[in-house]
Amino acid sequence: MPAPLASSDRPAYITTPIYYVNDRPHIGSAYTTTLCDVWARAMRLDGRDVFFLTGTDEHGQKVEKSAKERGMTPQALADENSAEFRKLLGPFNLSNDDFIRTTEPRHESQVQAFVSRLLASGDIYLGEFNGWYDEGQEEYITESRAKEMDYKSPISGRPLVRATEKNYYFKLSAYQSKLEAFFKANPEFVRPAGRFNEVLGRLRDGLQDVPVTRTNFTWGIPMPNAPEHVIYVWIDALFNYATALGLGDAGGALAKDRAKYWPPEYHVIGKEILWFHAVIWPAMLMALDLPMPKCVYAHSFWIRNGQKMSKSLGNFVDLETIDGFFAKYGVDAWRWYMTTQGPLGTQDADFSDKHFHEIYTAQLVNTFANCASRTSSMIEKYFGGAMPAAETASMPVSSAAGAQGWSAFTAQAAEKTRRHYEAFELAEAADTALSIVRAVDLLINETAPFKLAKDPANLPRVAEILAACAEGVRIAAVLLSPIMPAKCDEVLAAYGSTLGGGGMTDAARWGGLKAGTRIAKCAPFMRVDAPVA
Repeated sequence: MPAPLASSDRPAYITTPIYYVNDRPHIGSAYTTTLCDVWARAMRLDGRDVFFLTGTDEHGQKVEKSAKERGMTPQALADENSAEFRKLLGPFNLSNDDFIRTTEPRHESQVQAFVSRLLASGDIYLGEFNGWYDEGQEEYITESRAKEMDYKSPISGRPLVRATEKNYYFKLSAYQSKLEAFFKANPEFVRPAGRFNEVLGRLRDGLQDVPVTRTNFTWGIPMPNAPEHVIYVWIDALFNYATALGLGDAGGALAKDRAKYWPPEYHVIGKEILWFHAVIWPAMLMALDLPMPKCVYAHSFWIRNGQKMSKSLGNFVDLETIDGFFAKYGVDAWRWYMTTQGPLGTQDADFSDKHFHEIYTAQLVNTFANCASRTSSMIEKYFGGAMPAAETASMPVSSAAGAQGWSAFTAQAAEKTRRHYEAFELAEAADTALSIVRAVDLLINETAPFKLAKDPANLPRVAEILAACAEGVRIAAVLLSPIMPAKCDEVLAAYGSTLGGGGMTDAARWGGLKAGTRIAKCAPFMRVDAPVA
């Protein structure tokens, strides 16, 4: 049996949900895509072959209805709003490898191929639906669950609609025991743990077969051999993760190039679409005999100033609002706040201008930027801008008894940061990497090299201190680069360095800055005025 692949040799696949084109981008879509981008960049830095997918979900009754209200075709509306989501990619510095649209022929043909396979296997059959429907979510609701919801949508609050339709169904109920066994064997398939418990609780109520077609509108992919039916938007949308890799056309060129990335390491989604991704999608994959994703990560929501975001309340963080933060604080400050302060756990996160400014000032200006600035400034002042020659690997990081040497301390921090990134513990990765900067600050405060330098006899000690500080700043910039790629590149360039190659651990190994390397003054983040209350 061949040896298992090392982490750096394993292809990695991460996906956002594909965003529905009936609305424009906002903080929710920007947040999810940024999280995926941070993870993708971290894994690439670690030497992995990464495929990062995002895109737009463009079929369904809501798109057809909205297009009619605006006097345009559904395709024209989809084109218009899909372009808005594409606009996120550049300004947010997102590094996706593909942007899939569900109206593309490559997607539509593969969805029909997958559905044909499910028809042939008997997993899809013709039946009749009589029950409740959430128009906002385009979701079918069972009678028992509708009663629990007081016959109102948990997302929009609007009344559910009674619906009777002749539909094709997927035999979800046939996969109850298989799903239960799978969840038991894979307790981290749904994260965070609170979301997994939600899925298990709902699963205990028993699974019912789900419609896979609609007949009361036309904007969708036609059902194979039954064109009067269109494939239900949620079934259509879920397949994007497979069609982007060409899995519905196994002999095609796309699959030959991309099939190696399956299964996904992470499907990253918002909590409101957990059931589709954690239960319906895995059951369909079982029916198609495709390997399971490793994790569905369902984050929570952003609220603002203690209130649920609402256009009617005027507290919605839309693209125009985000552009204001970009103009004042910069894109990387936004990415930092999203990564470190966002609702990655089971609790919603409160977005406020005041809190954003406090985090920016405390963590980016006073800590990261100040450390990079004063280290580079002292090297410029005392050593003409050249990296001092000094042996620092075993030098203690602080005056505390038993303090680690710098090489051991940063190696431990780098490995811990790498593991946090891989496990999608992004805030923890950020904090661990920033701990190196805090250690550099402590060293400067304890030793006061600016005072020692007043006596020329102390210059060898000053050289040792500043050499250690510079190398600490460099390593921190390497480890923080997935979150703040532009600013960390700026720091690395000023410090005569680059990310290099060979994996995150190698890039962060002590000793990367050689004596004599030119180090320029840099201040990646500057103070700005606090927001007006």
